Amino acid sequence: MTEYVAETEPFDAAYAIGSLAFIDPHRSLPALRDGLRPGAPLILSLLHTDLHGRGPSTEVSPREQTILLRDDPPLPTQMWVLAPQLWEDLLTEYGFRVEAVDLFPHPDENVMVIQQLLRARRLPDRPARVSSRPRGTRAPAAHAAVGVGAILLGRQGILLGRHRRGTLELPGGSVEAADGSFEDAVVRELAEETGLIARTGDVELLGTLVDHVEGVLRITVGARVHTWKGQPTTQPDESVGDWAWYSLDQLPNGLFVCSAQILTSWRPGLSIDHPPAHFTAFTPTQQRR
Repeated sequence: MTEYVAETEPFDAAYAIGSLAFIDPHRSLPALRDGLRPGAPLILSLLHTDLHGRGPSTEVSPREQTILLRDDPPLPTQMWVLAPQLWEDLLTEYGFRVEAVDLFPHPDENVMVIQQLLRARRLPDRPARVSSRPRGTRAPAAHAAVGVGAILLGRQGILLGRHRRGTLELPGGSVEAADGSFEDAVVRELAEETGLIARTGDVELLGTLVDHVEGVLRITVGARVHTWKGQPTTQPDESVGDWAWYSLDQLPNGLFVCSAQILTSWRPGLSIDHPPAHFTAFTPTQQRR
């Protein structure tokens, strides 16, 4: 396929049903970019789980799989079963704009396989690169703080921990340079503070809260974690511990300001007093990312 599209006239559209799961995307996507006219749609139907129902990979690497054909012996192969964010990053890298990502569970509830449908469009060829001026060697003065806060809603309510200063807080903390995304920061902070394990695909970004504290711009990204493993426990050398579940109808006094702001942006009807912050909700596309 990659050789064929390199030798023919560009196509007006492409629809790949399952086939791209068996090709290294670093090979197939550049070929599709070169084989499509600018503005042409590209529709990809791919597995979101593998043939055994395992969730998607969070890195661009293949899995060993066995395909069972009707009367033929089992066929060993490799498949790229990637999370939607990875496919979107790859498509963007190779000259496409992703317009929609949809997940379709199997109609039989006993079958764990989930399909994903990606709709993208080939971007116009890029103009000549524009130069830029490098930054100075001196580090800028710190003027902003960026953090995340995670809402975990269990059967007994919301998960809160007590800080050494006495405030009750959602799991969360500062975004670090090593975090590749806000979802990564949520997963890392959750593991560090509570011992709970989650995947980036379990994290739904709600939006950003912006306020000022003593002249410093504070940006807090609120998130929902829908699935996790383990029980929350106090972790050594962490400032927040004594994790417990609190009913939404009986939230305690003394909430940390950022946690209170996140909770009321998620559930505006909650009766919580806190200083105002400007909230901007993420779009559905950003939430999927």
